[in-house]
This record gives sequence, structure tokens and C-alpha cells, in this order.
Amino acid sequence: MPDIKAKITDDKVIKSEEQWRRELTPMQYAVLREKATERPFSGEYEHDERAGTYVCAGCGNVLFESDAKFDSGCGWPSFTAPAVESHIDEERDTSHGMIRTEVLCSKCSGHLGHVFPDGPGPTGLRYCINSAALKLEPK
Repeated sequence: MPDIKAKITDDKVIKSEEQWRRELTPMQYAVLREKATERPFSGEYEHDERAGTYVCAGCGNVLFESDAKFDSGCGWPSFTAPAVESHIDEERDTSHGMIRTEVLCSKCSGHLGHVFPDGPGPTGLRYCINSAALKLEPK
């Protein structure tokens, strides 16, 4: 029987959990599919200063540009704004006894991190994103 490819419906990527497990590293799977968080200060892109575009590690959706990245000191890559607003979905997250805003990839529904209202101008936002959810496409 041939391998079933991912379905793309209304610009959404839909894969089985088996497909996700096969295609992602264990850390990427834990973050993107199970809403885990990598340890602070451990991610590949936290201190990366290369110019480029950050895409979703699960589906390649364009998420953030390097010129929106800043060092917030929080232990994860931080951005002031998404590259394309419609490429990010937000949901209320009440896990772990906190009220936060979860950030998801709009194309594959992968968990990226959270957004907080304590960032620098011009947006005043801090998108705190797991490195494991991202891939940098250098310019």
C-alpha cells in the first residue's frame, strides 16, 4: 500500500500522528504536536543573529523575519511581530495555572510558543517562540 501523503485542505496541512512522528525530531514533535516547551536558553535560535526568514519546522509556513527578532532575555527567541499576521493563530491557554495567549502556526496548527504584552515598540508584543518549532532560512 502506498504511503499516504499529507492532505492540504483550505491551506491547512493535515497529517496523521504517525506521519508527524516520522517527519519531525522528537523535540520538534513534543513542541509542535504536544505543546511542550524546550528548556530556556537551550534552543538553537535564541542567540542566532543571522538575517533570514523563520518558517514553521512542521510545514514551512513563513512565520517571522529576523529583523523582528530581539533579545528579551527570557531564554527563547523573541519577535515583535509575525511576518504575516494571517500565518499565526492565537488561542487562550489556561494550562499550568496561568492565563496566556498561545501562538500556533495557522497552516498546520503546530504549537509555537506564547505572546506577551511586554515587548518593545512599535507593537509592544513579545512573541516567545520555541526554537524547535522554527527553521531559519538564511538570506
